[in-house]
Amino acid sequence: MDSLYILVPIAVVFVAAAVWIFFWAVDNNQFDDLEGPAHSILFDEPNKKSHNKNSGNQESA
Repeated sequence: MDSLYILVPIAVVFVAAAVWIFFWAVDNNQFDDLEGPAHSILFDEPNKKSHNKNSGNQESA
């Protein structure tokens, strides 16, 4: 029974911290776009042109 005097306030502090962290995340727009990153892996990125020194100056032997 004596342990409840310690465990209950610790549990209340943990719950309060979790609620504060959740509202902090909502206020900082952490949950605005949940589907964008999941959809972005389905599409290819545009190819970047590689600038190779020898790409235009190849000689045939």
